[in-house]
Amino acid sequence: MQLGGTTALLTGASGGIGQAVARRLHAQGARVLLSGRRADVLERVRAELGGSAEVLAADLASAADAAALAERAGAVDVLVANAALPASGGLQSFTAEQIDRALDVNLRAPVQLTRALLPGMVERGHGHLVFVSSLAGKAASVGSSIYSATKFGLRGFAAGLREDLHGSGVGVTVVFPSFIREAGMYADTRVELPPWVGTRTPDDVARAIVRGIETGRAEIDVAPLSLRLGAIASALAPTTAARLQRRLGSEAIAEAIAREQRDRR
Repeated sequence: MQLGGTTALLTGASGGIGQAVARRLHAQGARVLLSGRRADVLERVRAELGGSAEVLAADLASAADAAALAERAGAVDVLVANAALPASGGLQSFTAEQIDRALDVNLRAPVQLTRALLPGMVERGHGHLVFVSSLAGKAASVGSSIYSATKFGLRGFAAGLREDLHGSGVGVTVVFPSFIREAGMYADTRVELPPWVGTRTPDDVARAIVRGIETGRAEIDVAPLSLRLGAIASALAPTTAARLQRRLGSEAIAEAIAREQRDRR
């Protein structure tokens, strides 16, 4: 699917990664509908992109806001479900309300937006759905139970949906970023990683999203080879992989990240 002349709804557009995605979609010729909680930031992005972009502010923790967003967006050719909360930390460190909020933003909102927007795509015989998961949606680690639950959930939802949509003209892509520098959840913590843990940039994520739309790729990792191999090892031998993670200092890193992200739940 070519993006030129399409309308793309992008959630999480006020964040650093979302802004990079918005610029990339716009550069490919899409009319971008910018959604997020911070209307002032969205307006700055809209001004940068020009008159074809539109701001649709919404808080996806609210079911009413999510439903209203789909209605306001109208006929959409592409959905990029990018909005997410960090949700880092051990289960007992969360309140019940914080767990529900993470589930609402990271998983329930993408599902509900898809349900609302999909009939139009199927009727027109073309469209694409992109779900921004995480490498934590393939391999869980210490302090990631809630976050990984939502990101594994996105992968499962997309896999089943892809089969349902076979032959419809509507594609489904899941993107799996690892640690992203310069902007985004990890970058905001300013936690330093060991030298052997590589990172990627917001524009790497944006390029992967566009590639998924234009080529129909089912899944794309945005991660260094070492972390991609780690995710494979985790799927094949989870106990051994977890033991190795602990030896490499994963607990200290996870605790530092969770501490910095606690107030964003």
